[in-house]
Amino acid sequence: MVCVILQCVATLNPFLGILASRQKHALPDLPYDYGALEPHISAEIMQLHHSKHHAAYVNNLNITEEKYQEALAKGDVTGQVALQAALRFNGGGHINHTIFWTNLSPNGGGEPQECLLKPWCDLMEAIKRDFGSFQKLKEKMSAATVAVQGSGWGWLGFDKENGRLRIAACANQDPLQGTTGLIPLLGIDVWEHAYYLQYKNVRPDYVKAIWNIVNWENVSERFKAASK
Repeated sequence: MVCVILQCVATLNPFLGILASRQKHALPDLPYDYGALEPHISAEIMQLHHSKHHAAYVNNLNITEEKYQEALAKGDVTGQVALQAALRFNGGGHINHTIFWTNLSPNGGGEPQECLLKPWCDLMEAIKRDFGSFQKLKEKMSAATVAVQGSGWGWLGFDKENGRLRIAACANQDPLQGTTGLIPLLGIDVWEHAYYLQYKNVRPDYVKAIWNIVNWENVSERFKAASK
């Protein structure tokens, strides 16, 4: 009996080590105050969105990963498969929102500077090449984002294979790169919790307002990193 127990402990030791050493995901701090994006996004929305909704994705992702590690250690393939949806939803929610917060800035808006300061210059050149103009990018991305059925995200992404910018929409919390292969540069959250308290059911007004606070410096840095 003692031998059996010792064998079990020996078998579990690697798994216990994984759980002990695995660093849990944490809710990132915002790079600005909750009220900093007003009047475009209210402080109430930002506080609820960040401290409640994003926090829930982080918490549920940690719980799901622990369950997945347990299923993995047991060789429980059925359990691993059953957890995929929760990993995708909560993992995607964490990834998407972490990008979203940095895509916004109280000093944002306007458009990428045209050939005055790299990598802004590079991004503006790519926008003109792939969409014709900055205004056409805004129009196409806004239309695709507003048209998302139910909840989801509108994205500007980078296609590594052909070196082009592309617009895409993802349902629910599906992460852009894991779903389409595109590297995310700029995301617009169109879950109702992102805008309903302020814009009610008028999603187009919310999407229009977002352009006033886009952090083009952040988007440009993401483009520079993706282009390497």
